[in-house]
Amino acid sequence: MTQKIKKIVLAYSGGLDTSVIPSWLKETYDCPVIAYSSDLGQEDNIDELKKRALEAGADEVIIEDLREEFVREFVWPALRANAIYENNYLLGTSLARPLIAKHQVDVAKNKGADAVSHGATGKGNDQVRFELAYMALDPTLKIISPWKIWDFKGREDLIRYARKKSITIPITKEKPYSSDRNLLHTSFEGGVLEDPWREPSEDMFVMSVSPQDAPDKATYVEIDFVNGNPVAIDDERLSPANLLMRLNELGGKNGIGRVDIVENRYVGMKSRGVYETPGGTILRIAHIA
Repeated sequence: MTQKIKKIVLAYSGGLDTSVIPSWLKETYDCPVIAYSSDLGQEDNIDELKKRALEAGADEVIIEDLREEFVREFVWPALRANAIYENNYLLGTSLARPLIAKHQVDVAKNKGADAVSHGATGKGNDQVRFELAYMALDPTLKIISPWKIWDFKGREDLIRYARKKSITIPITKEKPYSSDRNLLHTSFEGGVLEDPWREPSEDMFVMSVSPQDAPDKATYVEIDFVNGNPVAIDDERLSPANLLMRLNELGGKNGIGRVDIVENRYVGMKSRGVYETPGGTILRIAHIA
């Protein structure tokens, strides 16, 4: 028997999974669904994202600009701690999920919702990041993890459901990998990248040029730190988000910050990840120098 739920706040990204979830939640729990999304620098079209969420069945859409908070309250503390996973990964996705969950819980409190939901699968780390944050911030909230409940087995099932419900989905053909982006990094995994012998195609990268195509002439940059936090570039004081964006641009042009690794997931699986972290790589090197 399905537990009685009054209102649900969904962490909505606009991808295939979360495009299907609002309709499935309403069908399963017969209650209003609020789609919550945050701007962390992924460069989505906000108006288009809101339109898609409403078309997908959400009763309300809330989108917040969290770029400054993300860098100031999550990226900078990680930088001060010299945080890095398995000597390569600068934790771009790991740092973003708790912030999304924090604001999702705040929306639930403000809107009188008694449940939160996410689109993470049961195989990756995101389910753990979201759900531990939910439980820590408000243990009274019910957590709905569709991938652990519904009968859909994979992508094709979701596409069939979306077509049956006349839900506009953001893809027409299978993408050869999945990606996630914010101000700190862009990550790529799954699909063709699961073959360890498969070299990533150059057109996959969005934040950086190949080191082979970078300028032969060095670019010099001076970074000022105060109490471990970067505050200025070449004597120009910048907000946290603007400073990281500036370094992303500089690093990207110079082919800095690409890594291709096989890492251990929290759930015990090994996973290949390809990352672009140009600004974060510059800051880490500067901070530990």
